[in-house]
Amino acid sequence: MSQRFKPHLALIAVQILFGIWPIFGKIVLRSMSSTSLVSLRLVGAALLFAVLQRHITPLLRMPVKDIFVLTACSLLGIVGNQFLFVKGLSLTTVINTEILSTTIPVYAIATSILLGYERGSLKTLIGVLLSVGGVVYLVNPLRADLSTHTTTGNLLILINSFLYALYIVISKNLVGRYGALNVVTWIFLIGSVITVPVGIYSLQRENLAAIGAGTWAAVAFIIVFPTVVAYYLNAWALTRVPPSVVAIYIYLQPLIAFGFAPLLLGESWNWRTIAAAILIFGGVTLVTRDTDRRIHVSV
Repeated sequence: MSQRFKPHLALIAVQILFGIWPIFGKIVLRSMSSTSLVSLRLVGAALLFAVLQRHITPLLRMPVKDIFVLTACSLLGIVGNQFLFVKGLSLTTVINTEILSTTIPVYAIATSILLGYERGSLKTLIGVLLSVGGVVYLVNPLRADLSTHTTTGNLLILINSFLYALYIVISKNLVGRYGALNVVTWIFLIGSVITVPVGIYSLQRENLAAIGAGTWAAVAFIIVFPTVVAYYLNAWALTRVPPSVVAIYIYLQPLIAFGFAPLLLGESWNWRTIAAAILIFGGVTLVTRDTDRRIHVSV
């Protein structure tokens, strides 16, 4: 397989995993709070990453500047991202969340250009607009709930989108210099230090004895696949493609969710879904091909 295609396959896998984790998350949230779930997810992933990575002592010998950037990445892409997303989702609708999440690639590309990681182009702009149009058409903004009781949730999702976009951009240099597994492990370890006190307090308020084996199996699945595997693949791909390409693949998430609907909810695809898929894939293809061409020319 061509090395050019491997990062794109990894990013597709990431979006599949990110797209299905809310399904398992809803199963867990029937038995425990969102704070407990996020805490278990982050701390469990940190422990598993530490086992996989084995050598964490280089973290202590890193320059202070890099430790500061690692901490920022942890706060933006792990701690802040997870707590804000789950809390925001609980205060707004899934449709609102899907629409507002379309801002992530826009934020990421704008920030990446401002920080000098890549140059903007008309093709990239058109690709983003095509994908945004596909997502908006798929979820139908006319069904969005803009009432006052969803305002807080909508705001949290917007802030979450901005924080995750910044994480994608500022982590690129780190994963390029230290390696994907090292950086993701350190980011989760730092995040777990911040999360442990919150998690202990939250879990003490749970009725753990009443939580069934199925719920704990769902927690384990969330830790291993939509967290450890997905975050590692995302970071690995970031060492090979620009932040704009990593970000644009986020637009596949709602399409993946709709793709699982026939299996899980008995729903069926329609012409609206097909049209949205064409727009989303067209936009993603335009951005990735334009970026690949500019990378090849610069090399």
